[in-house]
Amino acid sequence: MNTPPPPRSPWQLLYGAAHAVRRRYWSRRAARLPRPVVSVGNLHFGGAGKTPVVAAIAAHLRDAGWRVAILSRGYRGRGRGVRMVSVGEGPLLGPRNAGDEPVLLAGELPGVAVLVGPDRAAAGRHALQRLDPAPDLFLLDDGFSHLRLERDLDLLVFPAADPFAGGRLAPSGRLREPLRSAERADAVLLTGSAEPGDGAALAGALRPYGFRGPGFASPRVLAAPIGERGEPVGPGARVLAIAAIARPEPFFAAARTCTAVVGERAFPDHYDYPDAALRAIEQASRELAADWVLTTGKDRVKLHGRLRWPLAELPLRAAPEPAFWSWLDGRLGPPPAGTHR
Repeated sequence: MNTPPPPRSPWQLLYGAAHAVRRRYWSRRAARLPRPVVSVGNLHFGGAGKTPVVAAIAAHLRDAGWRVAILSRGYRGRGRGVRMVSVGEGPLLGPRNAGDEPVLLAGELPGVAVLVGPDRAAAGRHALQRLDPAPDLFLLDDGFSHLRLERDLDLLVFPAADPFAGGRLAPSGRLREPLRSAERADAVLLTGSAEPGDGAALAGALRPYGFRGPGFASPRVLAAPIGERGEPVGPGARVLAIAAIARPEPFFAAARTCTAVVGERAFPDHYDYPDAALRAIEQASRELAADWVLTTGKDRVKLHGRLRWPLAELPLRAAPEPAFWSWLDGRLGPPPAGTHR
């Protein structure tokens, strides 16, 4: 696995320098929470498989006895300030208020609190004040570029299909930060890869950019598609597959392995599905004689109760290799005494 050479255009160099100035500024001003903070983030503009990794880590730590609170910015959510999305008993807010990914996490993770807000330190303080029992660990969703909050561990995910995004920053490239930023990470995960050696190869490819930690593979695990009421969706079911995610191709490919896909529709990432789009989906379903509209988890939370057609989800989970869990548990140590459930 070879990384691309550093970009040399004046714009790319200027953009990279601006990121360096921003990092130095916040290194002296970042807030600190009185609990461990584990950040999961990526250098890409979407499509890195970050949310399933966050869900897997939250479930692992919860099951190990940690009281976990996820702090998210609530991207594309229209609410203001800090919002409590879940106290661990399912979503309290919808995706229009809180964003699709926090609502998805809230529904998938019983026993884990979820909060959103542009200031993640304020969200953490809110959790400590309002939750009883209070969390003893914070999981920072999409946190690598959120420098306003100090963290104890920084985890960086890279998609196996396009790990380095050509090595170029926006607007001509797909990186939100230079690859040199990987030097701040404690570990990297290659999402969508089933080979353990691929994680080590990723870490090695990032060594020229200053990264010194370990790398791990994080395969995707495909579960059986399921309807909103828990009905099984069999392999012969005719489905219209729709997705509003940054990289829909893996979803469509997975759908073809377990259902009879009669049509595919891709929408922009984090699409809100206005009424006109819903009508178009319903019309296509009728014309194609689809039994189901099959979609992703974060699309399901936005379509729930709004589509006049049977709706099903194709669950895609992250399953980091066992060595990752051993490394994570070793870095964090046991949960504080008295927190085991």
